[in-house]
Amino acid sequence: MTAPAHAEARVSAFGTDAKRLTTEIAKVIVGNREIVEGVFTCLLAGGHALLEGVPGLGKTMLVRTMARTMDLHFSRVQFTPDLMPADILGTTVVSEDAHGKKTFEFRRGPLFAHMVLADEINRATPKTQSALLEAMQEQSVTVAKETYPLEPPFVVLATQNPIEMEGTYPLPEAQLDRFLLKLHVRFPDSQELHAILDRTTGAAEPDVEKVLSRERLLEMRGVVREVAVARPVQEYVVQILQGTHPDTASAPEPTKKFVRFGASPRGAQAVLLAAKVRALLGGRFAASSADVRECVKPALRHRIILNFEGEAEGVTTDQVIDDVLARVSEAKG
Repeated sequence: MTAPAHAEARVSAFGTDAKRLTTEIAKVIVGNREIVEGVFTCLLAGGHALLEGVPGLGKTMLVRTMARTMDLHFSRVQFTPDLMPADILGTTVVSEDAHGKKTFEFRRGPLFAHMVLADEINRATPKTQSALLEAMQEQSVTVAKETYPLEPPFVVLATQNPIEMEGTYPLPEAQLDRFLLKLHVRFPDSQELHAILDRTTGAAEPDVEKVLSRERLLEMRGVVREVAVARPVQEYVVQILQGTHPDTASAPEPTKKFVRFGASPRGAQAVLLAAKVRALLGGRFAASSADVRECVKPALRHRIILNFEGEAEGVTTDQVIDDVLARVSEAKG
């Protein structure tokens, strides 16, 4: 098989498996196709996702359903103010064998899973939130000077409520930067609401089957890394990233006026990896500028820090990104 034919076969197999997965998830989850694709993108790119939306929109159900369709070990942690780091990482205990000999034994916490749902992550204290940092970045956990690797794939899918701020601890910028994408879960329209009621208030509830193995998911991760990116497309990502920094000459006026700090280089990595996944889902083995544009907001919206003036005027980071995209397009044209 020639190289182009081999690449075409891999893209086709990738698309077939992705379609089987989304079709199976659609049996339970109504609408929110962009959220399903966003979470799947994080799984394929080896990153984590932050899902923001009001309660009752099916964020937990989506994560649980996706884990079941991929035969992954799923773990859910309800974050509360009294949750301690040991509650999620695990702890070392003293155990005694049949002969009365005592030894130290590490009992793993719920973080030792393939897919971890951190529900209402902003309700935990900064100390507990920071316990996730090493796991999210290094794919390992250190307890009592011992380091324990986390079996791949390891993905944290965190949820937070954007309207109920009492008793919460906003995520620090260092932790927000660990999330590959931040996804806004929208409220369903009237047609979708009818479908939700039909599925959830009847005699039989929909069920899903396992359509993707862990081994196949890891193979698909490898395919993502091999997707080609032309130099002009990578340059496009660089220009967008620079446009979010108020101290660069190419930054548009809204960035200079409303932004305190722009997105980090990790943001550019997120954009490019997400664009590669999008290209594969579109049946292509090369990422385009159009793929990049579609991935910029979820990859950068949580990495841009507004200044006091921006917050006072109600400016959103999505608006800042729109201005950056418009400025970069003008420069290219």
